[in-house]
Amino acid sequence: MTERKNGLTYADSGVDIDAGNRLVDLIKPMVRATARPGADAEIGGFGGLFDLKAAGFKDPVLVAATDGVGTKLKIAIETGIHGGIGIDLVAMSVNDLVVQGAEPLFFLDYFACGKLDPEATAAIVMGIAEGCRESGCALIGGETAEMPGLYKDGDYDLGGFAVGAAERGTLLPSGDIAAGDAVIGLASSGVHSNGYSLVRKIVEMSGVAYDAAAPFAPVMTLGAALLTPTRLYVKSCLRAIRETGAVKGLAHITGGGFTDNIPRVLPKHLGVGIDLARLPVLPVFKWLAAQGGIAELELLRTFNCGIGMIAIVKADAVDQVAEVFTANGETVAVLGEVIATSGEHRVVYNGHLDLSR
Repeated sequence: MTERKNGLTYADSGVDIDAGNRLVDLIKPMVRATARPGADAEIGGFGGLFDLKAAGFKDPVLVAATDGVGTKLKIAIETGIHGGIGIDLVAMSVNDLVVQGAEPLFFLDYFACGKLDPEATAAIVMGIAEGCRESGCALIGGETAEMPGLYKDGDYDLGGFAVGAAERGTLLPSGDIAAGDAVIGLASSGVHSNGYSLVRKIVEMSGVAYDAAAPFAPVMTLGAALLTPTRLYVKSCLRAIRETGAVKGLAHITGGGFTDNIPRVLPKHLGVGIDLARLPVLPVFKWLAAQGGIAELELLRTFNCGIGMIAIVKADAVDQVAEVFTANGETVAVLGEVIATSGEHRVVYNGHLDLSR
């Protein structure tokens, strides 16, 4: 008969409560730095609080979004580069809020791992806090789960949850989108956080190591280049919406690319015509296309190809809207216009992407 061991602790099973408490101590200053009107951004309670009245809203409609980072995490884990992943997590949710005309108010994160490394996890939370600050939302809480047996040591996963608000009657898309409205694109920072299962497969086929110089950006390693954080469009989009009154709709270009995301903000009888020659394809996509032999339509449905946000604007206000976006740090490309359509293909591509290297 096996002798029973007495005095087992939670740590004996692989869960270290002390490490969790150390993490909370490390991240408290980062969280406090995200405070904004309506939230003091303190953590440690059982729930986070937000005061809509203190934030200046009179008759608000709440908008919520949730997302993760996907298999981009595998590259972060393999390379040990964790800082930008937190920005990705925030961006994937707050960019979805702003397309509905909502101002992000607060954010919560969920972090799950096999064995908690407080310092590495704090680096991830630092990125989350940075993304929140840049988006004007408070990080008011989260959850850390150490689950040995479900995750291997070193592995982790992230989930993010954002809530925003807009005054009633101001939500996007507006009901007056019409044929002839202009389609404007805002440049992306890279691959963002979609299509990484294909990216990782292409990297494996290429034989280029993550710590080698990136073929499309030799001043960086391949791993660092592929981990470039998702661009945050919140502040520039809110300013364009509020200062021009000419933005009718926005589409965040994530999984599904142009083909699946743009129709989500259009009435059923409308589509868009996109001039692909005007699309500024980033070098990373040219490299991926060449290495993977990816067909043009597959690129457009999988990746952002260089445009991370689409704006539908009044045709006579293109210059005004573009000027606001540019003044707020965006690179703008006028890509086409809204068109009438009766078929299932609601994004009509003209010409071809410039994939020359």
